[in-house]
Amino acid sequence: MSRRRTDIALTALAPTVWGTTYLVTSELLPPDRPLWSGALRALPAGLLLLALTRRRPHGSWWWRAALLGALNIGAFFPLLFLAAYRLPGGTAAVLGAAQPLLVAGLTVLVLRDRPHRLALLAALAAPLGVALVVLRPDAGTDPLGVAAGLAGTAAMATGLVLTRRWGRPAGISTLAATSWQLTAGGLLVTPVAVTVEGAPPAPDGPALLGYAWLGLVGTALAYVLWFRGAARLPLTQVSVLGALSPLTAAALGWIVLDQALSPTQLTGFALAVGAMVVAQLPARPAGQPARRQSAPRVSASGSAPAGSSAAAASGRVNRCAADGPAACDSPSIQRTSSAVQPSPRRPAISRTSRSPGRVSSS
Repeated sequence: MSRRRTDIALTALAPTVWGTTYLVTSELLPPDRPLWSGALRALPAGLLLLALTRRRPHGSWWWRAALLGALNIGAFFPLLFLAAYRLPGGTAAVLGAAQPLLVAGLTVLVLRDRPHRLALLAALAAPLGVALVVLRPDAGTDPLGVAAGLAGTAAMATGLVLTRRWGRPAGISTLAATSWQLTAGGLLVTPVAVTVEGAPPAPDGPALLGYAWLGLVGTALAYVLWFRGAARLPLTQVSVLGALSPLTAAALGWIVLDQALSPTQLTGFALAVGAMVVAQLPARPAGQPARRQSAPRVSASGSAPAGSSAAAASGRVNRCAADGPAACDSPSIQRTSSAVQPSPRRPAISRTSRSPGRVSSS
């Protein structure tokens, strides 16, 4: 499996795991305590990752981590639960599935990067497929619930784009950066849970099992994979994968809870899954060959010309600034600053020689 396919598969695992939240919450957790469920998901997971990595923010990353934690966790969870209380689950899910459209717009405004046409088409088709799966004829349109659902979706979309824009500090792993966001978000949700729902619930055996699943797998692991994908893949393609969450929830309801699926819902499944597959196709204009990159000139003595290492290093800095810190992790990029030695069995590379270059997937 290629590296890109591995990145897509690992990123898709995050919303798939999030799709188990409804089943775990309804079957294992105490009823009517959604905010405490969110706080107990985020804060323990963040503190656990923080203890494992032992890396704290520094400089501007104190406020950046706090803002990202507020957008992705602290604001998203309460708004999500408010929408879920005031709207049928299907309506709330469709509002969440609109995230790819918001991400596409923010990507143009903030990152100055225009998504390719297939990704935009998928961003339109995925919410339609989710709507066919989860909407019911009696779906409500409570204005406050709709506003909360859209605000939560906008918060998560903004957090995703800013996560890509800022990347992470040099020498800081995805685990450490995720721990900062989860801890900050959990600290924001906890006082809201105390104010609205009172003291935390006393968990029994099944509740402990549910909290462990949501905290360790549904939050710690899932968010690490999600932010990893946000650093490596085009953001519109990443956000389209979020449709896997409501689709997984519907599939588990059919498999575990014996809920029926109509032909319309099955059609919606096929449409949403097809949109996600189309969104992951690499963007290369028809008839346009892959860009080629000139090989460095080599002198007759077999060493690279003076300044080639500095130029390569400068090029690496420029690429890192454009693509984010994850782009600097590639071994192929790290090797670009080394001198090129010609093979003893063939002449040195001429100034007209070229070698294939990497084609961006965005």
